[in-house]
Amino acid sequence: MNEARHPLRLPGTAVLAALAMLFLYVPIIVLVVLSFNASDMTTIWTGFSLHWYAQALGNDTMLVAIGNSLTVAAVATILATAAATSAALGIARSGGRARTAVEGLLGLPLLVPEIVTAVALLMLFVLVGVRLGLMSVILAHTVFCIPFAYYPIRSRLAALDPALGEAASDLYAPAWRRFLRIELPLLAPGIFAGALLAFISSLGDFVITYFVAGPGATTLPVYIYGMIRTGITPEVNALSTLLLLASVAVVAIVFRSGTTPANQTRGEKTS
Repeated sequence: MNEARHPLRLPGTAVLAALAMLFLYVPIIVLVVLSFNASDMTTIWTGFSLHWYAQALGNDTMLVAIGNSLTVAAVATILATAAATSAALGIARSGGRARTAVEGLLGLPLLVPEIVTAVALLMLFVLVGVRLGLMSVILAHTVFCIPFAYYPIRSRLAALDPALGEAASDLYAPAWRRFLRIELPLLAPGIFAGALLAFISSLGDFVITYFVAGPGATTLPVYIYGMIRTGITPEVNALSTLLLLASVAVVAIVFRSGTTPANQTRGEKTS
């Protein structure tokens, strides 16, 4: 591309980009800073303190909510990743319009408004008699986590050399051994990236959880929302910061492993 016609060379685009970044990250920075505020007032800074973190981590109800969030995210991630891996392998062996249609259906939950998915799942659970609780939350999270796990796995699978499987077939290796000894190890980075994306999506979900959670199934985002309804306190800032740190840690692991969809796509182009 001609350097003179590069979009970032146009007047004002760099300023707009900087303003967009500020608009995106300033609220998060303010939240993190105020979580260390010693004052009872959320917006009045009086000094540095870890008091609100200690109070949040000493809150038994909040610890139960964290436990529920981790349980739901872990189980939903395992189920969604297994389903996404099976779907990716099955779709890769198919072709034509059916393949395009199935891939479109798998990605549809990413485009449908979350409130629609929440209402639909609530109605489904009521119709089939599923009791609202931790199990209904796990089932709902598994549904919307499948697309997050599917696309990194599908991208990784598309980059595999089919000659490896053909060579194993020529050596009379059964299908299960080809999968365990060849396909699964090569797919592992994509499965790992998909599982992490599914985990972080489940961990931070509020809308769907709010609709399908029953008594005793309060997760951390729902608990934080309940605290905000009674007034924003620095403890809410501390809880939100802890949730943010967990999300950043997972995203950092994904990028560190070099298994993001973008990296995989780049690898496909250079191979």
